[in-house]
Formats: sequence, C-alpha cells, structure tokens
Amino acid sequence: MNLRLYDKQNNLLIEREYPLKLTQKEPLIENSIQFSEHYATGTYKEICFNGVHISIGTTHFEKPLSISFDSDFKTIEMHFALKGRSLSTTNKRKQTVEFSPYQHNIIYSDNNAGQIQWTEKDLYLCEINLTPEFFLKYLPQDNQLFDRFHNLITKEKSGLLSPVNQAITPLMYQLIVDIIQCNRSGAFKRMYIEAKVIELLLIQLEQLSLRHQKPLSINKTDIEKIQAVKDYIINNLDAEDSLIDLAHRVGTNEFTLKKGFKELFGTTVFGLWNQQKLEQAKRLLTNQQISISEVAYLLGYKNPRHFSTAFKNKFGCSPSAFKQK
Repeated sequence: MNLRLYDKQNNLLIEREYPLKLTQKEPLIENSIQFSEHYATGTYKEICFNGVHISIGTTHFEKPLSISFDSDFKTIEMHFALKGRSLSTTNKRKQTVEFSPYQHNIIYSDNNAGQIQWTEKDLYLCEINLTPEFFLKYLPQDNQLFDRFHNLITKEKSGLLSPVNQAITPLMYQLIVDIIQCNRSGAFKRMYIEAKVIELLLIQLEQLSLRHQKPLSINKTDIEKIQAVKDYIINNLDAEDSLIDLAHRVGTNEFTLKKGFKELFGTTVFGLWNQQKLEQAKRLLTNQQISISEVAYLLGYKNPRHFSTAFKNKFGCSPSAFKQK
C-alpha cells in the first residue's frame, strides 16, 4: 500500500508505504523524519499499529506548491489542518476540497489520484488513517449523515463525511498533543495512543453530527478572525490582553468574538486560555530545573498561590505533588 507524490513535470518526489496491517506481535512502529529539498523543508512523525497510521508534521514551502498524487489503498482519514491552507481535487471527485487553519473533517479515499495545492508557506498537519474495518466498528448507525458516509464506503466512492469542514476544538487539539508527547513504550504506548485516537474520533463524530443538525450562525470571515484569536492565545500564553484587545487585534468586536468563540470551540476565550496555560504548566513542571514559582511567572500568573489553586482544580493535585511524581 503506497502513496506517491509527483511534481508538475511528473517526477516522483516522495513514495511512502503505509503498513496499516501489522501482526499482533508487532504492537507499534514509529518513525521520525526530517527532510530538506529545494521546494520544502520540514519534519514529521509517523506512528503505526494494526489498522491505524498517524502522521503529524510541519512543512515550510519556499513558495506555494502544487503536486499530483496517487494511492493504491482504501483508507478513512481523520484530517486536522492546524496551520496552512490546501486545495485538492481527485480524478474520482472533481469538486475542490479546501482546508483552512483549525479545520477538520473525515475523508474516505478509495485508490485515489489527483492534485493538491498548498497556498501558504507554512503547514502543520495531522492525518490519522484508519482501515475501513477499524473505522466502521465505531461509526454510529441510524443517523442520516453517518448512513450517507457508510454508503460511500460500501459503494467504494471517495468523499467527505461532512459537506462542511468544522472547527478543531481545544479538546481535539489537546488529544493530538497527547498522541505526539506520549512517552510510554511497546504495548502500553499502543494502548494509550489507540485510546486517544478512539476518543478523538468520538469527539469528531459528535461535533460533525451536531453541526449537521444546527448550522453555524457566524460567517466565514468571522470564523477566520476567531480562529486567529485562538492561534494568538496558543502562541502567547503569558500575554495579558483583554477581550476588547483580542477583538480589535483581529478586526472584530467583543460581542462577535464571545458568541463565535463559544459556538466554534465550545468554551469561552479565557476558558481556553486558562486551559492551555495549565496544560503548558504540566509540561514545564516535568523539568526539574524549573521551580513552581518560575512556571507561574512564565505563564503570566502574578501570584503563585493563584496558579497552585488553578492547577489543583484542573488536575486534582498541587503543582508540588505533580512535580514529585
């Protein structure tokens, strides 16, 4: 089972094998890759076990890139676009599929070939490919949206589960981070990551089902602005912007930001900010060279006691107890 990428002159750029069916004796395969070519540089990580192939990575393009691709296998792809935009068409489905930053969907691909274009210089992507057998175990029945997708798979017709991409929620993002940062090994690592993949699939299916029943009330321009606020928060955890500051930063108003953020991500602006701060604190506390007071300071807490209280409320133990573990 292979995926091949070609340039405009039809020269083979990359050929990757997808060993989706492993024996139980081989619980997990991992591979970390760095590449540097004239057209792009980047890194990505692959994790593979029976029925599941995970690829997460970043790429920097020298200029917008358009390539052709072909594959010789059937797969269900949980697609998460974390940064960058892409446009793709396939020979079997002439309509253009576009992904913008912080969007996700589920795609069925059946021996596809086509073209894909990346329109921005930086790309951050998570793709989780599942065999149809693995995926169908978890696809609910008696739902019009899911029944339509099941019918595509049965008839071997490539397509998207949802006609409209949806926003990646903070919980989805955290599950992707959990998969990347898992430090277990062997069978225990496989059990942990498989559980995270199933949880991530559950969250995707729930959101896609709800959005299918209730369309978003905000327009595409406002969605992009709200996603830009989320991007800013994740990259500036120690900042002290007010809600008005954040709204003005992206050219919207406080009401639209509050309403749209809740609708897109299921939480408030500062609810997400605090959640991301505490998740970052947990990562920093694993470094024995950094004190609890320093972690609090780095994340913008003026009083370490306030940080300790928030940490305990979130994780059920104090920062010092977590650090000792």
